[in-house]
Amino acid sequence: MDLGIAGKYALVCGASKGLGFGCAQALVREGVHVLIVARGAEALEAAANKLIADSARPASASVQFVAADITTAEGRAAVFAVRKDFDIVVTNAGGPPPGDFRDWDRDAWIKAVDANMLTPIELIKATVDGMAARGFGRIVNITSSSVKSPIDVLGLSNGARSGLTGFVAGVARTKLAAQGVTLNNLLPGVFDTDRIKNMLQGTSEKTGQSVQSLAEARRKNIPAQRFGTPEEFGAICAFLCSVHAAYMTGQNVLADGGAYPGTY
Repeated sequence: MDLGIAGKYALVCGASKGLGFGCAQALVREGVHVLIVARGAEALEAAANKLIADSARPASASVQFVAADITTAEGRAAVFAVRKDFDIVVTNAGGPPPGDFRDWDRDAWIKAVDANMLTPIELIKATVDGMAARGFGRIVNITSSSVKSPIDVLGLSNGARSGLTGFVAGVARTKLAAQGVTLNNLLPGVFDTDRIKNMLQGTSEKTGQSVQSLAEARRKNIPAQRFGTPEEFGAICAFLCSVHAAYMTGQNVLADGGAYPGTY
């Protein structure tokens, strides 16, 4: 299927690895010019080189990168100094650490809200009017399946990402919808990324169980009996960015292998 977005310009955040990289890869393979951003310069440059070397990338699709902290005003300024207007924006920031809400102070909450709610809002604010003026725009926010089914130890993420979800639900239904701009959230369940590996390692250290046994137990609780891959997550993201998804806005698209048990 031709997604109809070749030649568009995309900003993909947190794209040095994991789900962000999967999204950048899928867009590049569709002929999209991609600017990727992440904090780690070395990993980000390696990711950019991998995208450039991808045999499925059309020669016309360019790849740029900016090593910056997108959750800061300075980081966003560095990105927009390279390019101001984007047709596609994929927001993504590492999730807050797990823990007990009794241990989180105000600074922990502010940091979580700043990264996982306010930063996406700032990126949306900076780009949607230009998208509307051009008659095409796609915002995809990578959030979490915990928005649908909260996880007790991820209270910081539950709260901050739910705030973003509520904000997007309202903005997506403004006149932007009639101007060709869609805003959707993409909710990952358990994917084979560094985040799940780190969480399993932390649990292993606390419980004495092996990482392998913990991972196998997690897989058994997923109807698909496996973890997702960044590449298939990226494919879903690319579809939401396509011309074919023009009638989808304000939606929370869950990709979790069937783990969420609800009907709605």
